Amino acid sequence: MGEFDLIARYFTRPVRKAALGVGDDCALIAPAPGMQLAVSSDMLVEGRHFFADVDPEALGHKALAVNLSDLAACGAKPLAFTLALSLPRVDEAWLAGFSRGLLALADAHGCELVGGDTTQGPLNICITVFGEVPTGQALLRCGARPGDDIYVSGTLGDARLALESLLGHIALPAEVLARARQRLERPTPRVALGLALRGVASSAMDVSDGLLGDLSHILKASGVGARIDTSLTTDLIAEKTYSTSASGVFDAKLLHQCTLAGGDDYELAFTAPPARRDAVAAASQASGTPVTRIGTVLAEPGLQLVDAQGQVVENRYASFDHFG
Repeated sequence: MGEFDLIARYFTRPVRKAALGVGDDCALIAPAPGMQLAVSSDMLVEGRHFFADVDPEALGHKALAVNLSDLAACGAKPLAFTLALSLPRVDEAWLAGFSRGLLALADAHGCELVGGDTTQGPLNICITVFGEVPTGQALLRCGARPGDDIYVSGTLGDARLALESLLGHIALPAEVLARARQRLERPTPRVALGLALRGVASSAMDVSDGLLGDLSHILKASGVGARIDTSLTTDLIAEKTYSTSASGVFDAKLLHQCTLAGGDDYELAFTAPPARRDAVAAASQASGTPVTRIGTVLAEPGLQLVDAQGQVVENRYASFDHFG
């Protein structure tokens, strides 16, 4: 099968929202009047972001999900995306699964595949996603203010828990690993929550490399600090019962590592004034996404961790860095 046959069979579809899609030198995308384009790219590399034996359908889902998560953090509605795909060889069974997972998530969010590129080489997936947001209403990292509440959506740490098990660092019961692995390989982009937080949140970003590291980007951009209650963040891991059991699956320090700096969560971390707590609750309900208030924005720069009694906890947690 040649390159253009591959594209035609697995990735060419009629477009409805874009003016021009796959098949020309450029796609044409026009946001609605009064809207701005939100654009983001993410790359997934075999051996760096995923295991070689990952289910291709799950990989197709994740490849788009991590990009949709960026749109969610901006409060943008998905429009379209492009796919650049490097393949070691043409494997039709793999391509069928990959495209099925990719396009099922695309359909769920009304996001059209409008172009891209394919080449032969090490397995590498790069997606560029386009969304639209009303002018002046994008959620940014630079809006946090002293006194704002700090929130996180969904759960944290389960993806890291799965990774630790798959790497052989810990042992998990099969059913626990299956649930945690679902969070690692099929993350849920919080697009609906991001849309609901427009006009409510003062700042936002997605949690991809670990809560503390990603939150620090908000603090730096906003020129503020934060205090985080670690007793609340460790309650966010769904498989906490196993991770802290007396049988010693692993210790409390690694539990904190999973929830505070685990990575691959693809949840939203955001801030909002205390006066907007009812609006945050309404956004949570409207989007069907649980949110948890985990801390407070401080005027003085720096990131403090405290326990349930308000005592300072030593912060030795480093989030993921490709070159760190």
